[in-house]
Amino acid sequence: MSELTSRIERLQWRVHETMVRLDLAHKREHIAALEAETLQPDFWADNRRAQAHMQRLTALREEVETWEGLEKQLLDLQELAQLLEEEPEADLEAEITRSLNATEQEVEQLELALLFSGEHDERDAILSIHAGSGGVDAQDWAEMLLRMYLRWAERHRFRTQIYEYNEGEEAGIKSATVEIAGRYAYGHLRSEIGTHRLIRLSPFDAAHRRHTSFARIEVIPDIEDAIEVTIRPEDLDIDTYRSTGAGGQHVNKTDSAVRIRHIPTGIVVTCQNERSQIQNREVAMRILRARLYELERRKREEEVARLKGEYVQADFGTQIRTVTLHPYTIVKDHRTGYETSDTQGYLAGDLDPFIRAYLQMQAHQAAAGVQP
Repeated sequence: MSELTSRIERLQWRVHETMVRLDLAHKREHIAALEAETLQPDFWADNRRAQAHMQRLTALREEVETWEGLEKQLLDLQELAQLLEEEPEADLEAEITRSLNATEQEVEQLELALLFSGEHDERDAILSIHAGSGGVDAQDWAEMLLRMYLRWAERHRFRTQIYEYNEGEEAGIKSATVEIAGRYAYGHLRSEIGTHRLIRLSPFDAAHRRHTSFARIEVIPDIEDAIEVTIRPEDLDIDTYRSTGAGGQHVNKTDSAVRIRHIPTGIVVTCQNERSQIQNREVAMRILRARLYELERRKREEEVARLKGEYVQADFGTQIRTVTLHPYTIVKDHRTGYETSDTQGYLAGDLDPFIRAYLQMQAHQAAAGVQP
């Protein structure tokens, strides 16, 4: 058996195991059921619900079609590899190798995506960099990190937009904020939250001595999109009663006052100032909508604060990862233990091995019931 054939078979086994774990057979049944619902006459009566339904259907189709497509690609490559064993041909071998390398890379990316289990992992990310201890070296280090993350985003074809760029007095930056937009951008980058340390011979020291500098990375998901308040009729408990306030005999003779209780949140609003029940109901609904909006806004502020975590000074003893350029070259993650001597590749945006190691660590912790 040739080495190409062995690689193909190993990759086939990985794909098969993943397809079993994903239970694609059950997902095909789910797709059929969702497709049947779209054929109902009243499917588009609730436009918001229908759009959510179609998004779910599209996502399931893409997932199933992607893995089935990989399975077929590998079957085709296996047939070509068998043909190659019978009739060796350099061009065919090179073509199979290129296709297999691309397929392996795609499988690795898809396997990585399976590790994204956080509530906000699919969202865009807002990444902030702050220079810590180390003076000018720290500001230069912060700029190096910004360049590294921009190159990483470019590799993944994520869109980037710099919102803030606060230059240092002599070199580098004091801080920067950049939006990185693309599916699972936050899922990837949450592994970067914390203090990053650099050890090198300082280009800003006349004696060219070794310096240690720090920078702090903050990453939050982009959840600041417009807040939409949806009030479903079935979530409302509406009572009417006779007004007791100002308004004269007319108010007291009719059940014009309205009390609305929003069942999911327990919020209660009342209105009895208007002369008609319809007017009081409209005012009460406006008040309820405003209160629900404020409740959702507070929840989002609390969620952002939780995701940012407790503030930690970027200094000695707080680092999550260290880049050493002198007297040897190494990048080491102190949480996972993963390290590499390819510091240049790392600083050029090759972060995926570190991200993968962090996500795998979290997956193992979750399986073991350990809090990350």
